[in-house]
Amino acid sequence: MGNNELIEKCKKEAAKLAVDENIKNGMKIGIGSGSTVVFAVQRLGEIVKQNNWDVICVPTSHQSEHLIIENGLKLTTLNLNPELDIDIDGADEVDSNLNLIKGGGGCLLQEKIAAYFSKKLIIIADFRKKSQFLGENWKTGIPIEVVPGACIPVMKEIEKLGGHPTLRMGVAKAGPVVTDNGNFIVDADFHIIKEPANLDQKLRDIAGVIDTGLFVNMASIAYIGNKDGTVEKIEKKLK
Repeated sequence: MGNNELIEKCKKEAAKLAVDENIKNGMKIGIGSGSTVVFAVQRLGEIVKQNNWDVICVPTSHQSEHLIIENGLKLTTLNLNPELDIDIDGADEVDSNLNLIKGGGGCLLQEKIAAYFSKKLIIIADFRKKSQFLGENWKTGIPIEVVPGACIPVMKEIEKLGGHPTLRMGVAKAGPVVTDNGNFIVDADFHIIKEPANLDQKLRDIAGVIDTGLFVNMASIAYIGNKDGTVEKIEKKLK
């Protein structure tokens, strides 16, 4: 089995267990974005069809909207259903306290909104995403959604905080990446992040910053697919 096949298998096993253990009939479900979520939505579609369940799904991106439709699931919005039972999403990195870096795919704002208005945020990922501290394995930096007209001054403020910001540029597209909300994304490398809550607050205090890809104290459980085919569950520690 090649490395890519192994990674896909790890994602699939994590997604299957997460859906099987958490989805119930009648739920309102937030659907995140990214490659791992594809397997979760596919499994969700299978279960709903097999059991003739009635669940409704809120997408966090154009990608997840298409996934919901393709898998025969009911599509709704957060405005129509302002409180979700669960939110299923992936992550770019998960630390030992279930803090996350998200936004590698550019959907961080809508993902954070869905997570905030959900009773439970469930994360699915493969073994490469697990770390002791954020920044150990994810080297691209924290994705930060920024108002286009404030991009340069925001980047200068990020530098004052000790970060190394880079405006994310499009692939096969001239110019910066533009989010579904019409904003730019700045990726800011802060190396190892031992106090994500403090850093997140400082970044969000900068005028022109819409939100950050630091998801602090939001996840309830993470399902991590391992190389040996097992799935590790990391649950939120009770204080």
